[in-house]
Amino acid sequence: MEKKVLITGATGVTGRHAIGNLLKSGIPVRALVHQIDDRSKELESKGVEVVEGDLSDFNRLSEVLRDVRAAYYLYPVQVPGIVESTAYFAQAALEQGVEAIVNMSQAPARRASVSHAAQNHWIAENVFDRSGVPVTHLKPTLFAEWLLYSARSIKTQSAISYPFGDIAYAPITGEDQGRVIAAILADPKPHAGKSYQLFGLEELTQYEIADMVSEVIGRKITYYPVDIPAFEPTVRTALMGNDYFTQHILAISQDVLDGYFSGTNHNVEEITGKKPISMMDFIIKNKSVLI
Repeated sequence: MEKKVLITGATGVTGRHAIGNLLKSGIPVRALVHQIDDRSKELESKGVEVVEGDLSDFNRLSEVLRDVRAAYYLYPVQVPGIVESTAYFAQAALEQGVEAIVNMSQAPARRASVSHAAQNHWIAENVFDRSGVPVTHLKPTLFAEWLLYSARSIKTQSAISYPFGDIAYAPITGEDQGRVIAAILADPKPHAGKSYQLFGLEELTQYEIADMVSEVIGRKITYYPVDIPAFEPTVRTALMGNDYFTQHILAISQDVLDGYFSGTNHNVEEITGKKPISMMDFIIKNKSVLI
């Protein structure tokens, strides 16, 4: 029996796109979901083996990783517990003979990070590195999907508001990350032990992104930068942030201003053979959400 590839976070943006690319390549997929719902049933309809479980349950992870060749690990940034979960996942993978892990980290993950979540991602990287299972770390800049968090204010106030000043970065789509994840899982050996920063096609400021949205939807959208403390109510309401997630978002907002999310490279194209999706194309694709 051919071993499968495990995708955690299977109904999220990166997991969903990774699954789609793996299926196109004829690679059998097992998807770990937190609960069975319409999204997981849609995966089943495409031939994916869907299993229910929790990334904080060691015994369940051991079962889920049985007969798995390679796995994608994504721990939700909104929830504490990544270090313990990573240890569980790494140990279970080692015991089950998993040959490779692709770990979703984040651009600002480092020892000195003020964000508890970003610092914990750095610790998790080190746990994986010492596990004995070959691992590849992905460290993306801010997702292009951040724009969609502003859909309501775009519709009602013709405004985008973030504490990112006039800093430029290259937003990367979940679709591009899914292609990267799938490509590495399909042939993990060349990527073992490597850490990839992932960027979109071009660096843009929020002012430039607002101008792009204006062009696509035919209505003037204005970017209003705010101070970081003033952004906290938005995180707690619009992003439904708990204390842990709110602390993370406010801390990485300073990281944006300090340049931790800026830069460009060719990693997406070199790994997948295709350039990243442009921000303009992303906006056009999501026009119905923004009007």
